Amino acid sequence: MGIGVNFLASNLHNPLRRMTGSGIYAPDFPRTFHYDMKTQEGKLLSQLDSHPYRPVVNWTSYASSIEALWTGNREFKGTVFFDEYIFVELKGITGNYTVCQKDLCCHLSYQMSEKRSDEVYALGAFDGLHTAEGRYHLQICTPLKCKTPDIQSCGGSVDTAATRFEMFSLSGTYGTQYVFPEVLLSKVQLAPREFQVTF
Repeated sequence: MGIGVNFLASNLHNPLRRMTGSGIYAPDFPRTFHYDMKTQEGKLLSQLDSHPYRPVVNWTSYASSIEALWTGNREFKGTVFFDEYIFVELKGITGNYTVCQKDLCCHLSYQMSEKRSDEVYALGAFDGLHTAEGRYHLQICTPLKCKTPDIQSCGGSVDTAATRFEMFSLSGTYGTQYVFPEVLLSKVQLAPREFQVTF
């Protein structure tokens, strides 16, 4: 979606090793995909009739125009897939938060339908060298659900969520044109046509 190209992903199907599916994705929405964590059954996917486009995007223009507001929310560190993120907890049913690490600042505005006491969410930023399964520089902005209501669990693997976000807007001061937006729902399902990327 971010760079307007088709993307084909294929993997062995082995849920015990978190190899859970394959897909054919066009810039506007997934054409077909298979995701299954419960069975050992694989699925063969085919068909793609899409004509991608190449938008020229300045990914940092919107985020750079936002003045970071100090919320009094303390930052804390957490690990996501071996990378150390800086987080701030999303404390209210609605809010505007900013968190930065090195050159990357991430901004989130959101509205929840309700603030649940059994689920905690945080906004995280990572700007650094990723060294697990390769070595490459990443800049990541992510709102995520913490594994437990304890903020120290933020970054741990989570598969389900009950909180409903009525709206959210996420932006970042990325230092690259290669930005790949992604939204995952409960049970790690994709959210086709339920969000949009604005340039």
